[in-house]
Amino acid sequence: MEVTFAGSPDRVEAELVPKHGYAFDPFRIAGFPRRPSVALLRALLLAGKAPAACAAILRRREPHIVLGGGGFVAGPMVLAAWLRRIPAALTEADAHLGLANRLAAPFARRVFLAYEIPGRKLPKFRVTGRAVPVAHRGATQAEARASFGLPVDGPMLAFFGALAGARSLNDFAAETYGATGPAVLHVSGERDFERLRPLVQREDYVLVPTTPDFGSALAAPDLAVSRAGGTVWELAAAGTPSILVPYPHATGDHQTLNARHFERGGGAIVVPEQELDRVPALVDELFADPDRLATMRTAMLAMARPDAAAEIAEELIALARG
Repeated sequence: MEVTFAGSPDRVEAELVPKHGYAFDPFRIAGFPRRPSVALLRALLLAGKAPAACAAILRRREPHIVLGGGGFVAGPMVLAAWLRRIPAALTEADAHLGLANRLAAPFARRVFLAYEIPGRKLPKFRVTGRAVPVAHRGATQAEARASFGLPVDGPMLAFFGALAGARSLNDFAAETYGATGPAVLHVSGERDFERLRPLVQREDYVLVPTTPDFGSALAAPDLAVSRAGGTVWELAAAGTPSILVPYPHATGDHQTLNARHFERGGGAIVVPEQELDRVPALVDELFADPDRLATMRTAMLAMARPDAAAEIAEELIALARG
């Protein structure tokens, strides 16, 4: 079986896909700004041209099935597949169906949801959870801590933002724990890394911009403080109790919806960004109650969907054969 990828030449996939040995077909597309602007006009022009570019890719590749990863990149390819009578599917990583997926869903045979979304039912919509990379699973806590040079014993806290970083969360972490507190692993993202470095004044606070071994980063802490994007499913698969601080400007407030799912299940506590000052007391409270942390760990593992990727792959094969 051959797998190829298509996407925007100026986004991260253009670098990551070839780096991992897969063929990548670029086409020009941009997200729609929410307000009238020159950027919106440009995005509309690109959107008008994108289906023809995608159709050319499909003629060249002749795939049996197309899978859209959500977002504005997926829409034109799914439409082009529908026009060429190639079965297509979509994935939605959040508890809110994004605009791009809402527009593309009529042209897809199946939409794989990470969460149940009201009104989205079988057979078109199927809840699978979010696929988690195999490489991000299976690390032990002791090995993970050793790999980052962190103490093997004692409480340990981790901070995770987004790929680019979460400025308010990054600043809070370094300002609160940079000089004293439990051991910390802080994955800041590239943007804020150099600015944060002077705030870290102890050896057991490990600040890194990114890490190629995110599985170990997930396994190392007793407790994580994180945004509530796709990382929540990886935290669940690692069984990491979490304090989730949703990005307040996410479309449809989807990060809050994501976070509440794991809070209802007992594996996480949701703290709105404007209430970040609650976190230190909450961290102390949780570290003082190992039984509660153990219960949260069990709850996270119970909510994890480690077989999501396999479920999606099997359904795609069935659609292709059909």
